[in-house]
Amino acid sequence: MLAFPKYESYKESGVEWLGEIPSHWGLKKNKFLLREKKGTVGKNSAGFTLLSLTLQGVIARDMENPQGKFPAEFNTYKIVEPDDLVFCLFDVEETPRTVGHANQQGMITGAYEVFECGHELDSRYLYYYYLSLDFDKRLQPLYSGLRKVIKIDVFLGTKSPVPTLEEQQRVVEFLDRTTTDIDRAIAQKQRLIELLQEQKAILINQSVIKGLKPNVSEVETGNKFFPELSADFKLTKLGNLCEKILDGPHVSPKYFDEGYMFISARNIRVDRWLLDDAKYISKRDYLEFSKRIKPEIGDVLYTKGGTTGVAKLVDLDIPFQVWVHVAILRVKKEIVNPSFLAYTLNSAKCYEQSQLYTRGATNKDLGLNRMANIYVPLPDIKIQSEIVAYLDSYSKEISALTNIAESEISLMSEFKTVLIANAVTGKIKV
Repeated sequence: MLAFPKYESYKESGVEWLGEIPSHWGLKKNKFLLREKKGTVGKNSAGFTLLSLTLQGVIARDMENPQGKFPAEFNTYKIVEPDDLVFCLFDVEETPRTVGHANQQGMITGAYEVFECGHELDSRYLYYYYLSLDFDKRLQPLYSGLRKVIKIDVFLGTKSPVPTLEEQQRVVEFLDRTTTDIDRAIAQKQRLIELLQEQKAILINQSVIKGLKPNVSEVETGNKFFPELSADFKLTKLGNLCEKILDGPHVSPKYFDEGYMFISARNIRVDRWLLDDAKYISKRDYLEFSKRIKPEIGDVLYTKGGTTGVAKLVDLDIPFQVWVHVAILRVKKEIVNPSFLAYTLNSAKCYEQSQLYTRGATNKDLGLNRMANIYVPLPDIKIQSEIVAYLDSYSKEISALTNIAESEISLMSEFKTVLIANAVTGKIKV
């Protein structure tokens, strides 16, 4: 931000989250800047595009591939015109996005508030201003009730900064241009991560079917998932490679802020643990659940509920337990390397089998007996170790490059957030 000039002088705004603003800027209550629109589509909903407020802004719903729930009728949906502002003023902490700027005509749920701006205000400027507040939920002082609602009279009584119309438009043009450049750069980094993961997946798929030898001879298996395998491989079922295949308790225990970690499918990814939001159970429940099976280093966890068919080698050196949505594979280490099994289960053909064995449209379940029938290609234990060493080394390189790209994305996203906040509050002059 040091590269941007500042205004000549500033004054205290008196608004907690706003701080100082340029001395010549105005400060007005929203009721003098916005007009609430309550018009509904009534029986004419067929003539309006259905809109949604999302992280990507106010967008048209995909009616060819509809997702989510729809009401029986849309009579109470509000009319939205281009340049209107749409606010979700309830569940403000939880909703992904509180404010959106409309670029097209349409209709949106009557639970949202729709406003049009007066002549002295560019609606895109006010959108950017409230977007900057929404990034870190700085409107918290305005919430009330269990659902964290901002009442309409409270919102309209809240003050917003008002530069000259010319300055507003200059800020909007600057932010449109710079945020588009930042978003484009972020998209390029995200695509790089996708390509790295695709390259890694291809290598894993080849290695667990053909091994590491070039020009290896292959044999036909007659199996539809693995019709050809390296001559050094045989085909077996997952159940033959495990001493035990058991899942976690089929009940939800009481959770605590600390205790023994209780891992669910959402905490498991192919290449990492996501433990920031892991739940915790008491020692009593941990000991009770451990009577059935206790996860150990060298086991393989395999997701069987919600997100199914994701395998992760247990390398955590802390005691923990798993919920019903996770299976614990206690492998026969004399015939299968646990790391090799995790790599193989995450390969394309094993994942495809896991999805075919998954039952249920909403409450998805990969049953223990069904997962035991998944076909797994298996070479000699020595070859497995060689493959694991190779894939571990390659995966480490991919992870390092991915971490760099993710760090760059994080920095760019943070810069975008700070840039918007500083531009709309006059901390920098554009």
